[in-house]
Amino acid sequence: MGVDFGPGSSFDPTLDELALLAESAGDLPLARLTAKRRAPDAALFVGEGKAAEIKALAAGHQAQAVIFDQALSPAQQRNLERFLEVEVLDRTGLILEIFGARARSHEGKLQVELARLQYLATRLVRRWSHLERQRGGVGHRGGPGEAQIELDRRMIDAKIKTLKQRLVKVKRQRGTQRRSRERSGALRVSLVGYTNAGKSTLFNALTKADTYVADQLFATLDTTTRQLYLAEAAQGVTLSDTVGFIRDLPHTLVESFRATLQEAAEADLLLHVVDASSPQAMEQITEVSRVLHEIGADTVPQVLVWNKADLLGPEQQPAVGLDHYEVEPGVRLRRVFVSARSGYGLDTLRRLLADVAVAPEEHAAEAVLATSDNAALESAPVLGERGSATAAAPSERPGKTQLSG
Repeated sequence: MGVDFGPGSSFDPTLDELALLAESAGDLPLARLTAKRRAPDAALFVGEGKAAEIKALAAGHQAQAVIFDQALSPAQQRNLERFLEVEVLDRTGLILEIFGARARSHEGKLQVELARLQYLATRLVRRWSHLERQRGGVGHRGGPGEAQIELDRRMIDAKIKTLKQRLVKVKRQRGTQRRSRERSGALRVSLVGYTNAGKSTLFNALTKADTYVADQLFATLDTTTRQLYLAEAAQGVTLSDTVGFIRDLPHTLVESFRATLQEAAEADLLLHVVDASSPQAMEQITEVSRVLHEIGADTVPQVLVWNKADLLGPEQQPAVGLDHYEVEPGVRLRRVFVSARSGYGLDTLRRLLADVAVAPEEHAAEAVLATSDNAALESAPVLGERGSATAAAPSERPGKTQLSG
């Protein structure tokens, strides 16, 4: 179920991403429904009329749950469950469910559990039927004691405090590992991007690692770091694969995964992996940039890696392997076209990483280019697939509309 609240709201009329999230959680989507409102209904989010339509649709398909593409308040979720007589889940709860099932490392499990408890703390009233107040004292003498919900909340608060303390230790250990890598003097590169853009596939293709890969959202959650030797520079770099981002990523998850995402914030270079075949490529770039800003990684030099180039149509195929792309008015980033699955463009990406490793200061300044520098940009050499430097005319470069769908 998706609701369009007009300009400024995040609304996907196809609900394709929500369906993919549901499938990633092991659910089978049966039907989709959208609505348009000026504002959420305080009690039922969509209003009683639309809620009745949802109830009839769910009953007709014998559905076991209804998933909303927006965040619901605890009261709205409780009221909807009573009205619809099936389980109700919002986007935040669904993402937390997926993260809980996918976390493998000790750190990942701690982070997901912290986010889950922070989410659950506001929704205790939904799950408990024993909320009568308990009388205190021997033989129930004295006034009313604590409500069960207060005891539950106190237990959750204590658990959250313990998890935060344990994550502080994990963050300290990660800091020690990062300082050890810093002393080696190797360039630190982190892969970031929207979920299912192909980061782990690219990571495996570059490092010959065996990180888990699947065509689903949030296939991997744990950060993996490997050494990547670049023969062109006669030296190695450290490459880290991080958790993918998604629209409306719950703030509790961003906070909980801050220790993991610190790999990106402290990197020397970010490889921003983009699914070139996605019609929502520009929206996904914007969402990743928003999260990078939130974790303090927006000032780290970036290179756009336009992945899945093999899925582009003939009219969308790039004229050159490396060019510049305007991500927002006034800012251009270097962009390289690759296919992590077929190997197309990986040599160009390796040469680019080698150039950065040899002269990091020079390339850091070049990683973000203002459009006011157009004259210098248009005369800049562009590397083709064979590594030859050619000055490409602006018309030879794929434009924004060509690959944004």
